[in-house]
Amino acid sequence: MIRRLISEWLGTFSLLATVVGSGIMAENLAGGNVAIALLGNTIPTGAILVVLITVFGPISGAHFNPAVTLSFALRREISIRDSGLYVLAQITGGIIGVFAAHFMFNMPILEASSTVRSGSGQWMGEFVATFGLVGTILACLKARPEAVPMAVGLYITAAYWFTSSTSFANPAVTIARGFSDTFAGIHPSNVAAFIAVQLVAAVLATGFFGWLLADEATQEKETI
Repeated sequence: MIRRLISEWLGTFSLLATVVGSGIMAENLAGGNVAIALLGNTIPTGAILVVLITVFGPISGAHFNPAVTLSFALRREISIRDSGLYVLAQITGGIIGVFAAHFMFNMPILEASSTVRSGSGQWMGEFVATFGLVGTILACLKARPEAVPMAVGLYITAAYWFTSSTSFANPAVTIARGFSDTFAGIHPSNVAAFIAVQLVAAVLATGFFGWLLADEATQEKETI
């Protein structure tokens, strides 16, 4: 269990260091062009997800995301106790990852974001992003487990651009980004609404894809 928790902590640490660090670098180099800055933030995020899930998947399952952990808990593939420990490791790892990014770029270690991300459009974006992410994971595990790292990395790369919220899709990421007044930040007052939508989406996606991906024997049993 210690190895699994360290895997979740280090993986989420690395994810947030990448998200925030690449956001800072992209904004510094983009010369005010927001589209270029977003692209510079998107590509490293998708790439590091492929690496992290490939590396840590065999150890902990590479959740790095309380919404994903919730989904597996609902499927009874991880215990409630272990889920809680996973979430704690993910949140603390993510926050320290943000601090590490700040340190690398000579910024104040601890700060609060001033970037407002609120409103029905943003919340719908988070719902779509999280629902699709959980669905991508569950469907790949059913059909081609070895494709999960690439599929998740590509999905998040796409979702950065097709969702209004730029696809946080992760409560640990959302909390951690509240501590960064950078391109990747989110105002602390907006964090709770994002997390609520993400968790609802994870629950609904788990139920929907559980039904969609059920084998014929299971469906017949449920019908009877």
